[in-house]
Amino acid sequence: MKNILITGGAGFIGSHLVRRMVNRYPEYHIVNLDKLTYAGNLENLRDIEEASNYSFIKADICDAAAIHQVFEEHKINSVIHLAAESHVDRSIADPLAFVTTNVLGTAVLLNAAKHFWKDFQDVLFYHVSTDEVYGSLGEEGFFTEETAYDPRSPYSASKAGSDHLVRAWHHTYGMPVVISNCSNNYGSFQFPEKLLPLFISNIVNNKSLPVYGKGENIRDWLWVEDHCQAIDLIFHEAKPGSTYNIGGWNEWKNIDLIRLLCQIMDRKLGRTPGQSEGLITYIKDRPGHDLRYAIDAHKLENELGWKPSITFEEGLEKTVDWYLNNPEWVNRVTSGAYQQYYHQQYIERVQKP
Repeated sequence: MKNILITGGAGFIGSHLVRRMVNRYPEYHIVNLDKLTYAGNLENLRDIEEASNYSFIKADICDAAAIHQVFEEHKINSVIHLAAESHVDRSIADPLAFVTTNVLGTAVLLNAAKHFWKDFQDVLFYHVSTDEVYGSLGEEGFFTEETAYDPRSPYSASKAGSDHLVRAWHHTYGMPVVISNCSNNYGSFQFPEKLLPLFISNIVNNKSLPVYGKGENIRDWLWVEDHCQAIDLIFHEAKPGSTYNIGGWNEWKNIDLIRLLCQIMDRKLGRTPGQSEGLITYIKDRPGHDLRYAIDAHKLENELGWKPSITFEEGLEKTVDWYLNNPEWVNRVTSGAYQQYYHQQYIERVQKP
């Protein structure tokens, strides 16, 4: 039986992955470990919280004693590691928090795995990372699995450090590991500090849409469900020691994406075309703002047969519809008091004898 520890499973990508693994693999035991920071929300997983093959544990990945206890009690034989501080602006304001969680936390997990996985048979440590570790591209070219690391922000530097640690445990100790580096995700249940959910909320409330610089920075966007499908595939099929880039072949200038979002929102809200675009406000660019990210996903496609399942336009429509249909979720997750109340109620409920 696979006993899989998914770290950061109450977050945006993590909750989608936990739900997928719980529903698709009833023979697995999925242990969701999350610190429940502002971006972690157990309400994202209300539909599977009573599943017989699911457990939740509130813990910090930097707490070595707690992590060792989880490995021992649940006989963990696989890890899918998503827990991380992930917001670039926050990393600029508080870099040490990112170094602590993303670097030290990863080392704690690796050390626990090394301690309990004595012979490294039928085990796997899967580290989920970002394309931001590669730095910034010019107008042409793509990130490949062989692209040299060149992180530019405290966030990307901390993720690069964690990638290097995972590879070090593989080469030094022989631990079976895989790493994936993914482009920008979008979809339901994303905390509204990120571009799309923030701007959807701002448009609904007629608030300004702050755009860094001239909005010419380019990102590759991937629907979160497609990312989780890729993680599932890599987890089951990839050879230990391998790395895969996950991207949607879907580059957008920030300003073009925002204008498309404005058009969709005007249509869905019954507004005059162009009304939402009038909310765009250009602000001073972010320090060290990388110009362009673009993923070459050929390795993943050719070796494991993965491709995005929907177009960006389809995914964006689904995303907008979800946020417009769930305004109460947005209000609740942005209320720290409510999150604390819900998490406490959940923990008391599942810990009853």
